Amino acid sequence: MKLSTSSSRWLVGAMLCIGLVNAHTVIVYPGYRGNNLHTTGTVEEAEGLGAAYTSDNETLIYPYGMQWMYPCGGMPTSTNRTRWPIHGGAIAMQPGWFQGHSRAMMYINLGIGTVPPNMSHPMITPFEIVGPDNDPYPGTICLPQVPLPAGIEFNVGDNATIQVIELAQHGAALYNCADITFAEPEDVAEVNDTNCFNSSHISFETVFTTSSLENAGLEIITLPTFITTILPAFLAIAYGTLMA
Repeated sequence: MKLSTSSSRWLVGAMLCIGLVNAHTVIVYPGYRGNNLHTTGTVEEAEGLGAAYTSDNETLIYPYGMQWMYPCGGMPTSTNRTRWPIHGGAIAMQPGWFQGHSRAMMYINLGIGTVPPNMSHPMITPFEIVGPDNDPYPGTICLPQVPLPAGIEFNVGDNATIQVIELAQHGAALYNCADITFAEPEDVAEVNDTNCFNSSHISFETVFTTSSLENAGLEIITLPTFITTILPAFLAIAYGTLMA
């Protein structure tokens, strides 16, 4: 079975939604739970809450947007699941549906079961994306082989949920989910460059930790450190300038 949704159709839909709603992230593959690209109600109506019922107690509103709501951007579990390889597979998403996302941290987690009790199983190391600017921008990022969380195995037919979190520059998190059923690779829809590709204007940066920094991020530079670390960099820059 092949997926019929082309990248051009996703792009057209993205540009239309940018003009209509306050939207953020879309999981292109596997298919996400549903359209949570909505902002409803006002902050005053919700009394500052991220989600609240209106005065008639019948309508749930999201004055800041649905995608701010943990764990899946205000969307319930879907019955329309995507078959996904039992040993891990592709994930594609569009991160630039709203302003302020020229840089963002991306997390991908797994929730186990038909209705997961939590999304506490990281699938990959967090990474940073760099977009063209802070305005809304089209484009897709693709991770062609996302592994299962370490130490966890599944059987064909087991259900799970993939959670994608986009951590915006101001520290708030955007949530989106795709409900999956594990299947053998030959029984999974084809993934190709129409539904999983990397746009040239979105780049990646890795995140690392270090124990060598002291005093709130200020490293004490000793003479050996200067000679072995900083001096070679200055020499390389000087050499490049002379050769130019």
